[in-house]
This record gives sequence, C-alpha cells and structure tokens, in this order.
Amino acid sequence: MKKFSLRVETSLSNIDEKRWNTCASKDKNFNPFNSYQFLRALELSESINNSSGWNSAYLIIEDNDKKIVAVVPSYLKTNSSGEYVFDYEWANAYQRAGGQYYPKLQISIPYTPVTGRRILIDEACDYNEIIDYISSEIILFCSRAQASSAHITFLTKKEAEKLEKLGWLIRKDQQFHWKNENYNSFSDFLNTLSSRKRKNIKKERSKFINSEIEIEHLRGDKINDEHWEYFYRFYIDTTSRKWGQDYLKKGFFNIIGDTMKNDILLIMAKKDNEYIAGALNFLGKNSIYGRNWGSLINYKFLHFELCYYQAIEYAIKNKIKTVEAGAQGTHKISRGYSPVITYSAHWMKESNFHEAVKNYLDYEVLEVEKSKKILENYLPYKKIMK
Repeated sequence: MKKFSLRVETSLSNIDEKRWNTCASKDKNFNPFNSYQFLRALELSESINNSSGWNSAYLIIEDNDKKIVAVVPSYLKTNSSGEYVFDYEWANAYQRAGGQYYPKLQISIPYTPVTGRRILIDEACDYNEIIDYISSEIILFCSRAQASSAHITFLTKKEAEKLEKLGWLIRKDQQFHWKNENYNSFSDFLNTLSSRKRKNIKKERSKFINSEIEIEHLRGDKINDEHWEYFYRFYIDTTSRKWGQDYLKKGFFNIIGDTMKNDILLIMAKKDNEYIAGALNFLGKNSIYGRNWGSLINYKFLHFELCYYQAIEYAIKNKIKTVEAGAQGTHKISRGYSPVITYSAHWMKESNFHEAVKNYLDYEVLEVEKSKKILENYLPYKKIMK
C-alpha cells in the first residue's frame, strides 16, 4: 500500500495555510519567500497568472490520513521570465530540433533569486522517503501535463546532492553574500578591509554624513500605505529601465504590507522632506534578503548606501549572520560581499536532450567553480600571512 498521495492545486486558497507554513518551517529556519503569505500575495495581486506565464500547479503530498506532509511551490511555465537561472539557449535548441520546450515545470519562488528549500517537507517526517517519492511524482506529473522538463531553482545544497543521486542534473552559479563575523560595529567590519578598500567605502558613505539625505529604517506598523505608494514608484522606475515591465504588481506591495509587515525592512531615503529612493528587504531567521530598489533621482552612491551599507549596518546591530543582495553583481565584491555557489536541478523528458544538457553542465560547472576562485582573490579583506 502506498504511504503517500499527490494532488495538484492551482490556487493556495485550496491549501491549508497552517500546514503549508509548518512544512515551510515558518517558526524555525524561516525563509520568508517560502511562506504561504508571500506566495499568496503573488497570487492575489495577479503578479503570477496565465498572462505572466506563471500557472500555479502546487504539488501537495499527503499521507494516508490525508495530512499534508510536504508542499512544493511549482508552476507550469509558458516562458522563462522571472527565473534568474537562464535556459533560453536550451529552449531554442530544443525547439530547433523540433520539440516544444513549453510548458515546463518550474519549482521556484517567482521573481526571487534566493536560495532556500524548494521541497518543503514537514520536519516531523522522513526526509529521504518523501523526497524520493516527490522526485518520481514530479516526473509522472510532467508526463501528464505534457511538460518537456522540470527545473528546481535556487534549492539548497542538501536538496541538490540528494536529487543528483536520483538522476537529476545539477547546475551551479554564484551570487555575492556578506557574512557577519560577529562585528560590533560597521567600523569593526571596515577594519578587516585593506586600506585602499576601506578608504573607498568611507568616501562613498561620506556623502551621507550630515548631508541633505535622510535615511529611515521602517518595520512593522511604521510602514504605511504612503510608503508603499512611494516605493512602487521607485520600483517602476527600475523595472521600466531594466525589463520594460513591472513583474510585481502594485497590489503585491500593499498585501505584503498587511500580511508580512514584521518580516520586512524598508529602507527609505528622503530629500527636502520628500522620499526619493527605497530598498525593500525581507528578514529571515539568520539573513537579510535585499530584493528590490529604486530611485527617482540620480544621486551618486545612493544605491550602494541603501542596498549594501545600510543592510550591513542593520545586520551588525541585530546580530544577523548574512546579507544576501540578490542576483549577479561583481561590483559587490569590493564592498565585502563574497562569491557563494547557488544550485539548480534539472530533468529533461527526452533522453538525448537530457544527455546534451548534462554535457553542457559538466563544462559549465567547472567554469563557475573556476570563476569563484578567481573572484575570491579580489575580496577587499586584509591578507592574513600564514
């Protein structure tokens, strides 16, 4: 007799919020993007829907007593937008060979390049047993949904290692994270840097000491609708220049302002008593996650101040271990952010295509690891003589 069963839901409204958050370990190793509240805000604001290419297909695993023991944030995608693990070349190659790449199954947090568990298993259950079951069920579901492939992005190293043993292809990339080495102050952090890098950061920050720019850290009830109105304007300015559209709709920010206000750090800049820029951060158990930023004026070094240095200040003050500042950006290295490997797992229905992607990844993984070692040589920290 089978111990588990799978059902697929197209809306979180059909899933018990408490059980989802239990599986997401909301009260322990909290990652805000795995929470029911974050994903539901994407749904309610129509930031994800058919027109955006994100068609919800949440995988719900139940035991024989119909108790939810695991959940998977998954979507049948009709494009590759908003994923941050780029497979456009794969899609083009597959379609040139006469195949249909879309739909594909995407297991991820939409528009969010943040590492976290992607197969959310109740910690009271047997991890290996359930992940084995889910892996096989994902493949069966892809067949039923006529999906060409399945992609699990920004999953944990533990998940990647387990899935690789089950035949999934593992891809690596890198981001840049700042690590809090138990600093007591920003000056403590600066003292670990080489003289030249320390002077550069001091120079960048000097523009905001006794300046016309006022910076606020806002949390909880201190964030109101006016702040979100301003922030959406900042966000639109950035997205229109980068991508030509706003992936996150205006309503999304108002919803998280209601349902996640204690999980948010909004850093806002004022000039002449008017907000001019802002950075949206989410707070996890041990991390600050910098997600979106925007500015209505071109003010030198303001981006670095709001997105990097203010987040570091907050982390030091509140004893938070890491600051994750989003995807890409080698410019973060000189500001103390170190290269960190990220993982994704991939399965292709067509065996020949699966093998071709494997050969490509075998080479790419080596290049990513080589790049990480090279970039580590450019970190601004003082060299310790051995």
